Amino acid sequence: MTDCDNFYYEVMSFGLNNVIATYQTLMDYIFRGMLGPSVEVYVDDIVVISDSCLHRIYDLKEVFKVLRDHSTQLNPDKCAFRVE
Repeated sequence: MTDCDNFYYEVMSFGLNNVIATYQTLMDYIFRGMLGPSVEVYVDDIVVISDSCLHRIYDLKEVFKVLRDHSTQLNPDKCAFRVE
């Protein structure tokens, strides 16, 4: 805060205290309807679990939609698909 304006971070800095817990809470909130049966989230890992290829494609579309709706971006260099 300054005398004339308020400033805020646009990206959460991982050097701040309690940022990992805050981020986990956010991920739990935005994926609240999907956690358990098809999606697991732990800090910066999002794991999509499906029985078949068709379900996996549907689940991935849903995950990407949720991320897009919440203006969250993924780093493509850190993404892995079709992992057993």
